[in-house]
Amino acid sequence: MKVAIMQPYFLPYIGYFQLISSVDKFIVYDNIKYTKKGWINRNRMLLNGKDTMFTLPLKKDSDHLNIVERELSVDFDRVKLLNQFKGAYGRAPYFSECLTLLDRVLGFEGNNLFRFILHSLSETCVHLNISTELVISSTVEIDNYLRGQDKVIALCTSLRARTYVNPIGGTELYSSDFFNESGVDLKFIKTKPIEYNQFGKPFVPWLSIIDLLMFNPLEKVMEIVRNDYELL
Repeated sequence: MKVAIMQPYFLPYIGYFQLISSVDKFIVYDNIKYTKKGWINRNRMLLNGKDTMFTLPLKKDSDHLNIVERELSVDFDRVKLLNQFKGAYGRAPYFSECLTLLDRVLGFEGNNLFRFILHSLSETCVHLNISTELVISSTVEIDNYLRGQDKVIALCTSLRARTYVNPIGGTELYSSDFFNESGVDLKFIKTKPIEYNQFGKPFVPWLSIIDLLMFNPLEKVMEIVRNDYELL
């Protein structure tokens, strides 16, 4: 069985969904500290030919809280965020199809940050026909004081996983020998170059999955998810 483990990210880049699709179980961290300057509650869309940040505003709280303990701001306006996407992509060829996904994502009524993002990931997986099981990290019985490779190994062992898949950016963080000694095969996933027409202007890479869905038929996006990567 293959497993991957990641923080929850709101409407992330295509590579995140390739990682989910490449494994049997995808563990989503809920019981690790929220990182203020990370990508958990924000990402990028295309606006007037340039990348523009969109964000889930958070209730002010301690920087020491875990992701699952953070709440969305009471001032978070879901309609306003939806209108940002409408303004940016209203003329995109697959706007109507993608709008149905955004309606479901932003229709989640709870204010818990983790639950909101987990819902968005689940809905996007359904949209992309990804059947991988999403597992919440706090439901897996391990010693939660473990860190780094030790924690990853513990999660894999608890789920009886034989292969752990990590994004290619983690090659310097993890040791194949260390994983092999624990009976786990370490793999890295690398997204192949992706480029497509964005209103006929110079291509802007590394945007949210929403951008890819706005400019490409769903069947093509699903094919990219399934095939346009390498496992190293």
